[in-house]
Amino acid sequence: MTAADKTASPRRRRIPSAAVNRLPVYLQILTDLELTETSQVSSDQLAALANVNAAKVRKDLSYLGTYGTRGVGYEVAFLIYQIKRELGLLTEWKTIVVGAGNLGSAITVNGGFASRGFPVVAIFDVDPRKVGTTVGELTVRNLDEMCEFVRANGVQIGVLAVPSTAAQSVADDLMAAGIGSLLNFAPVVLTTTKGVTVRNVDLGVELQILGYHEQLRGQASSQPNRVSV
Repeated sequence: MTAADKTASPRRRRIPSAAVNRLPVYLQILTDLELTETSQVSSDQLAALANVNAAKVRKDLSYLGTYGTRGVGYEVAFLIYQIKRELGLLTEWKTIVVGAGNLGSAITVNGGFASRGFPVVAIFDVDPRKVGTTVGELTVRNLDEMCEFVRANGVQIGVLAVPSTAAQSVADDLMAAGIGSLLNFAPVVLTTTKGVTVRNVDLGVELQILGYHEQLRGQASSQPNRVSV
């Protein structure tokens, strides 16, 4: 891959949401392969590791403008670059966390976010007992400072780790300050302005879905075996 290949601006294309959701999975797998000094990977290998079929992998990667080489596969390093480019990970996106409770603190000190291009640059809380305390390398700031901090530092992403009763108000303030993307851990559906992207992570909902599957598994195991006659 030449310098020109890397610096050329690719023609932007609309990628289906389902494919976008799989790209980070491929990226993690490829990053792990690179650590083992694997230089090439086939669509069959990538599919097996991602638990999808090979045709879907090839289709997803075709949106990046890459089709691999028959009998050889894909160059791991270049594929990592292409996925990062498409996901906007060739630059850093400044991120703040709102809520210095257990969840917000855990997110703040998670070094994996910074290594993936999402450095947490500040954490905020309304509780005076938490304001001024230290979480990782950051000092918890008063929520009253949030909007000014976002504007002054060009923050792009806000993580909401607050109670559901406070989530909409915090989201409104973040959007008014210019935040374009929200990661919401509160169990509530947020109303957002046009152009703002929200990703909801409701751990309670995920557990309820697991409960459903456990119930099905239990029902299946309790059914007597049927004998065809």
